[in-house]
Amino acid sequence: MKEKEFRRSLAVFPIGSVMTLTDLSARQIRYYEEQGLILPERTKGNRRLYSLNDMDRLLEIKDFLADGLTMAAIKSHYAQERVLSSRQTRKKSLSDADLRHILHDDLLRQGRFNQPSQALRGPRLG
Repeated sequence: MKEKEFRRSLAVFPIGSVMTLTDLSARQIRYYEEQGLILPERTKGNRRLYSLNDMDRLLEIKDFLADGLTMAAIKSHYAQERVLSSRQTRKKSLSDADLRHILHDDLLRQGRFNQPSQALRGPRLG
């Protein structure tokens, strides 16, 4: 993870700061958490701590609602994002078996093309 993304994902903001920065009430923020739209970290004392990424998500939810989207539509949007993200992750990561198969095919292709053809070698004597 890059430094910038790491810093954005650190949960350091209490709910009071998030309320001030997002102009949302504590009740709204907790509701979005109940709906599974954000997942703040918890301290040992069970206090919620939010990251910059959480605040971005809250502001995005606020914009979606202002644009007239329903909670169901917003949940659907984030579910589709998760599916696309997991597909991209799967495409990027190859299993050991996949990698071996690709290397094997590569070696076979190189072997075929690096050998001179029968026509170039001349007739076989003996």
